[in-house]
Amino acid sequence: MAGADDAPAIKLYSSKKEQEMYENFADLFAIVKTTEKLERAYVRDAISAKDYEPLCAKLIAQFRTLWETLKDTVPDVEKFMADYNMQCPMAAKRLIYSGMPATVEHGKPRCPSHPSSVAVAETVQHFITAMDSLKLNMVAVDQLYPVLNDLMQSMNKVVQLPGDFAGKVKVKAWITKLHNMPASKELEEADVRQLLFELESSYNDFMAFLNIGGRS
Repeated sequence: MAGADDAPAIKLYSSKKEQEMYENFADLFAIVKTTEKLERAYVRDAISAKDYEPLCAKLIAQFRTLWETLKDTVPDVEKFMADYNMQCPMAAKRLIYSGMPATVEHGKPRCPSHPSSVAVAETVQHFITAMDSLKLNMVAVDQLYPVLNDLMQSMNKVVQLPGDFAGKVKVKAWITKLHNMPASKELEEADVRQLLFELESSYNDFMAFLNIGGRS
């Protein structure tokens, strides 16, 4: 009499291609679930902003890399989440729509030990780097995305700068726009000109703001 161990194994796939697809599905499922848990932990103050930000940034990068290979089979991540009964609204916002950690999007709690002069110098440098990148024709998404992320983070460190500062709003919008584009895609000439114009105007506004603050 055959035992339970003799029962034939059930295969989920019939080819290496199908196996890879299911493994990618499992990875996507895990990234979404992990991001949801991380977001909830941050909201509940169970993890510090310092620890949250690099973990979230890593998950977003993993999601972007994986989705590049899955767009043909999973064109709609929210539908994927619904099909697998994943109740992960925070992960959907962070991974699909925002593309940046909450500490970058909204600004992290201020660190009194961080000298304002250092934060200002970093922001100026990141503005210049971003503008120079465009002038040097570094216009692919995977070239611009980290540059703008660095700029956004440095602006958030400038204590005097309000959350609704126009430069923050513009850079945040561009990060979100790039997040929803393939990494290898290059911006059209009109987009490059518009981004450069907005960076230059934001830089001028930033310097003007600092001058006003310095005199007050």
